[in-house]
Amino acid sequence: MPLPIKSPHASAAWSRGVSIYQVYPLSFFDSDGDGRGDLAGVTAKLSYIAALGVDALWLSPFYVSPMADFGYDVADHKAVDPVFGALRDFDALVARATQLGLRVIVDLVAGHTSESHAWFTQSRSSQSSDKADWYVWADASADGSPPNNWLSVFSGPAWKWEPRRRQYFLHHFLPEQPALNVRNPRVRAALVDVAAFWLARGVSGLRLDAIDFLAHDPALRSNPSSGASARQAPAKLFGMQTHKHDMLHEDGLTLLRDLRKLGDAHDAMLLGEVSSQPGAFDRVAAYTGLKGPLHSAYTLAPMRGAFDHAAASGIVAAAARDAGSVCWAFSNHDTMRVASRWCAVDGIIQQRRLEVMTAFHVALRGELCVYQGEELGLGEADLAPQDMRDPFGLAYYPEFKGRDGARTPMPWTATSANHGFTGGAPWLPSQAAHHALAVDLQESDPGSLLAHWRDLLAWRQRTPEIRHGALIPLDTQAPIIGFMREHEGRRTQCLFNFSSEPARAEIDGAMVELEGWTYRFHAGALPRTPELAML
Repeated sequence: MPLPIKSPHASAAWSRGVSIYQVYPLSFFDSDGDGRGDLAGVTAKLSYIAALGVDALWLSPFYVSPMADFGYDVADHKAVDPVFGALRDFDALVARATQLGLRVIVDLVAGHTSESHAWFTQSRSSQSSDKADWYVWADASADGSPPNNWLSVFSGPAWKWEPRRRQYFLHHFLPEQPALNVRNPRVRAALVDVAAFWLARGVSGLRLDAIDFLAHDPALRSNPSSGASARQAPAKLFGMQTHKHDMLHEDGLTLLRDLRKLGDAHDAMLLGEVSSQPGAFDRVAAYTGLKGPLHSAYTLAPMRGAFDHAAASGIVAAAARDAGSVCWAFSNHDTMRVASRWCAVDGIIQQRRLEVMTAFHVALRGELCVYQGEELGLGEADLAPQDMRDPFGLAYYPEFKGRDGARTPMPWTATSANHGFTGGAPWLPSQAAHHALAVDLQESDPGSLLAHWRDLLAWRQRTPEIRHGALIPLDTQAPIIGFMREHEGRRTQCLFNFSSEPARAEIDGAMVELEGWTYRFHAGALPRTPELAML
């Protein structure tokens, strides 16, 4: 008999099997007509989020920032950027979410800050300043070049020269995002203090950004080559190295454990973001297992590639692991939308594929995260070069168009200007392709993808084995994927046909046939448990 999910932590028991809705505030809803979404706009739409059937919402950064990386370059961790409103707007958001039964999770960007952060201003001033060792500094090589060969994710060397200190500082992303030295106990204490500030305001969880980048080899050894040919160099040079020394160091766990102690005192969830570097699911298990500091973690790995039977099998195998807890996210603000990546044929998004992919997502063991607009079936937007804002895309265009395509405004109403997102000029253009997917049209259509998401999330909420149970893969052949969910004497069989043609599978001695791009849930452990047809 398979074991139920192990609960690795006594605290934040509410987070087991939780469903989370990710809000990217800049693009969600604009309450004041300046073309940029804000906290008051999120509050105005909280009833929509609650009606979806999720347990919590995760807010991407709304802190004071020069917006070089649109909020992930934090200049003041304890203040709301005027773009988004003020602290009173955040407090009103939390109060309204609580009324609706929604918990609020906020980002903690702990690996780096903005170069305009007061901490960095002091650290860069001299090697003898009070915060001299709050960031990662290193002397130049003998010839004046950077200390090693590390590359930034966004482009070029991961080091920038600071003439005031006569040293280089490390930045894993933009040069405007210097890396914090989390080995410094004063830095860790400051970050824990930031977390305490938001938890005291009623936050129920922290989403920890880019945790694989928290710590690096203290000896600053150069990375080995990945073996990629210089003649066929990828557009993103980051792929030409095996990232053995610039990330993934276990010292980052110290900060996570410090945060966990604080989280336990507040019954708060800790949700980590794991990179797509090899071994991602092993790291998720280590971060979230019995000795890990986190309650759950998601990885960017499923968001990077195509979807086929092998990819689905890998996801099921990861979900079946007895250690740790995966939060399943198939889209977010950093990656191409899943509708375009996995559910399109010749560029045309297929409704049936979206429905099957949604069912697969909702049925997996662990937690799940829905990115705003995913429930509408929004596809990746195609922006003209002059409309792009993402520095990542601007650095690599046209080989890589960046992240703007996943960040365009939510379409609320089909007939309003800018689809009801703003009364002004939107910071990214609204998409004509999203017109037919507007919320008001789908609200009135019982056959819409929005209705499908609501039905499936409601089923997940009322079905203990789906929300909390173990996952046991079934021995099926391509194109069918199958698994069993079991919990306290209940079981539900989950089958999916990820192809356009009918397919058959033998399950427990019985032959099952599924039409192309369909799924079946069957609850059969107890005689009185009804079969669940296509919801």
